Amino acid sequence: MEALISLWLPILLSAAAVFIVSSILHMAFTYHNTDFTGVPNEQQVMNDLGKQNIPPGDYMVPHAGTNKERQSPEFQEKIKKGPIATITVFKPEHMNMGGSLVQWFIFCLVVSIFAAYVAGLTIKAGEQYMFVFRITSIVAFAGYGLALFQSSIWFKKKWSSTFKSVFDALIYALVTGGFFGWLWPAM
Repeated sequence: MEALISLWLPILLSAAAVFIVSSILHMAFTYHNTDFTGVPNEQQVMNDLGKQNIPPGDYMVPHAGTNKERQSPEFQEKIKKGPIATITVFKPEHMNMGGSLVQWFIFCLVVSIFAAYVAGLTIKAGEQYMFVFRITSIVAFAGYGLALFQSSIWFKKKWSSTFKSVFDALIYALVTGGFFGWLWPAM
């Protein structure tokens, strides 16, 4: 715990830097603009979904609550007929990003804390920049990027969108490693 406390500056600065870099990546560059596409006849789809008064949450269509239901001929027919979709429903007017930005910064702090924890266990004071950089970058990349693949594997998110987000994670990891390498305690 003492080592973690001594790393408070690289933890805070790397989290803040990742927060800023991620904002720049998403506002200045357009490569994430194609992560989602609109549905045909969008207004009709919105009207139809709106009539259902679906509470905010994650949904799958068609849905089976048990393995027995999944094996039923009725469910199998729905699967064959389609469409199959996963849907996340937000509260109306929920596109205010303030709460999400706060959560993102907290997540950046958590990733930096994990990087600091692993570094504190494995790296001695006064270690060279590159060694600290490599260890903390690897931990940060695991935190920012590896779980992203699950969305493409299980929920059929476009692989191109996942790879773009993993590229972002690599940048975040390098920024994190850079701050830890720069601010690593001397002997």
